[in-house]
Amino acid sequence: MSTTTTSKATTQASTLAQLQALISGLQKQLPSGSFTLVSTVYTTATLVTALQGTVATLTAVTTAHAALKVALAAWATEAAKMGPVILALRRILQSMYADAPDTLAVYGLEARKVPAPRTTAEKAATAAKAAATRIARGTASKKAKSVITGNVTGVTITPITAPTAAAPGQPVTAQPATPAAAPPATTQVVTSAAPLSPPGHVGQ
Repeated sequence: MSTTTTSKATTQASTLAQLQALISGLQKQLPSGSFTLVSTVYTTATLVTALQGTVATLTAVTTAHAALKVALAAWATEAAKMGPVILALRRILQSMYADAPDTLAVYGLEARKVPAPRTTAEKAATAAKAAATRIARGTASKKAKSVITGNVTGVTITPITAPTAAAPGQPVTAQPATPAAAPPATTQVVTSAAPLSPPGHVGQ
């Protein structure tokens, strides 16, 4: 096994265990063996010695990693405790020697930079940009929002009544049909067979 081809998933602990197993197996099974590996001839004794050197190097790396974790944890605790104290000290010294940059340099500090006063043109440009942003976003101030109300002046409630079902056991009375209107009576005209004589005329 070559430690240079070990996958990232293989941990250092498992690599050490594999190397130690190789050494133990060679010493027990092939104490007088001979191997040609990567164009180099190894006996069991020389190969075991080389593998033990690899184990020692990897053990040192593992120990260093463990020590680094402990040191980093200690540093994180110390930074959380002393960080605010150091920051406050720096600010006090910068205030004490604000006009003495040479003295601040002794402490490894520089004078705090004071922002230059803004000109009238810069202030006007900032105000104009803010106003344009509010218009583009459709935002309004608290005072402008307070005068905006809904146009609801009242609420009308319309009752909905369910239809009343007929009482059980009562017959339903059928309504008589409306009779059709009778056709109008026909007026008959009676015509006399004999013509009427004119008055004062006597028949011959």
